[in-house]
Amino acid sequence: MLGRAGSKSLDEERPSVETLLHRVALGDREAFDAVYEHLAGPILGTARRVLRDPAQAEEVTQEVLVEIWRTASRFDPTRGSARAWALTMAHARAVDRVRSADATARREARAAELMVEQPFDQVVEAVEARLDRQRVRRCLEGLTELQRQSVTLAYYGGYTYSQVANQLDTPLGTVKTRLRDGLTRLRDCLGVGG
Repeated sequence: MLGRAGSKSLDEERPSVETLLHRVALGDREAFDAVYEHLAGPILGTARRVLRDPAQAEEVTQEVLVEIWRTASRFDPTRGSARAWALTMAHARAVDRVRSADATARREARAAELMVEQPFDQVVEAVEARLDRQRVRRCLEGLTELQRQSVTLAYYGGYTYSQVANQLDTPLGTVKTRLRDGLTRLRDCLGVGG
């Protein structure tokens, strides 16, 4: 389009998006405004085709435009146009958003399956059993070392009284006394029986 004699057409006066990106890389805000005008619509269109959700597409568009502002210096005109560079970013960001949503949905589905597979009563029982084990450990710590060794070998190791006596190199009568005293202290600590 020719203007008056000696004047340039509008296209000749307006810098290319590639030139604008170079200026954006140098921190030129006005150049970024022009890049925004050129690319915001196509970026939004790309994001909408992938995401289908207008709100998510707008978020991706905003993220891509911020990324363009921050990474304009990485644009390499020898590898393609500025538009292709921006739309590639938009497509990748939108696909990442879809994948993230899919992964979240799968995680939530697995969690729901686990809740169905393990009814509430089983969860409560598991928690109570864990708390009971913690109480027993705490009470075992309250025994003397000799009582704890005897109780641990007999009740957790599955050894007979004679085997405990052999393991500890202690007379059988002494082992029985330690076990009786240790079990009495455990019962009192746990508040079991009477």
